[in-house]
Amino acid sequence: MEIRYSNHPQDVKKYDTEELRHHFLIQSLFVPGELKLVYSHNDRFITGSAVPVKEAIKLEADAKDMGAPFFLARRELGIINIGAKGTVKVDGTAYELDNKDCLYVGLGAEEVLFESADAANPAKFYLNSTPAHKQYPTVKAAQKDANPRHLGSIETSNERTIYQYIHEKGIQSCQLVMGLTQLDPGNMWNTMPCHTHERRMEVYLYFDMPENGVVFHMMGQPTETRHIIMRNQEAVISPSWSIHSGVGTAAYTFIWGMAGENQAFDDMDGVPMTEIR
Repeated sequence: MEIRYSNHPQDVKKYDTEELRHHFLIQSLFVPGELKLVYSHNDRFITGSAVPVKEAIKLEADAKDMGAPFFLARRELGIINIGAKGTVKVDGTAYELDNKDCLYVGLGAEEVLFESADAANPAKFYLNSTPAHKQYPTVKAAQKDANPRHLGSIETSNERTIYQYIHEKGIQSCQLVMGLTQLDPGNMWNTMPCHTHERRMEVYLYFDMPENGVVFHMMGQPTETRHIIMRNQEAVISPSWSIHSGVGTAAYTFIWGMAGENQAFDDMDGVPMTEIR
């Protein structure tokens, strides 16, 4: 498991392109036959992926990294499948996940196994995990079961639908909040006007992008913005002090996961367009 440490915004002001990418960009996810995990010291958030092919993949990490007898001994987990049909087995109970289906796995589950229905067209399980203090039941939700919120307009190139899966009025959790945002065709901007939320950090996974497409992911304090060029199926860590917005060369989808002080989706500090620099 790769470890990423927290970064002070005054230090980030001095980073060049390679340093920004080294600290915040998560690449090489969704490798066939492998489990990938990145542990961030921002709210102890773990981002990862599992792409089972011929054999099942078990969710596990080095005992020293986890400091626990098994992965979910003191954690909860959110999973969204961005590939073909697959199955997640939680302590022997199987949950089939189609593309964009979500599964929440609560504290205390001892064995989590990932399988693909077709090795030639595997599932791609995207994982978000946070510390947990209470056990909530394992729950599956298809995209049609998520809470949709329609935002933006074609005039501002940000017409999109936010699908909330794990949230206050949906799948219950200790602190993990998770969902996805899908831009309508012809729209390129997300989360602009931008905001920060000092009480929560966030991780974005950009996907459903064309092979030659990119997203310019905006980050940094509102008056000290930077950008990271992102490609299909790459993720980015967004600290609580940073904006998190992006513009692409074509429409795309992204999964957002949050952790921190509370689960209130609208608890954010808006940034007036006149102040961003």
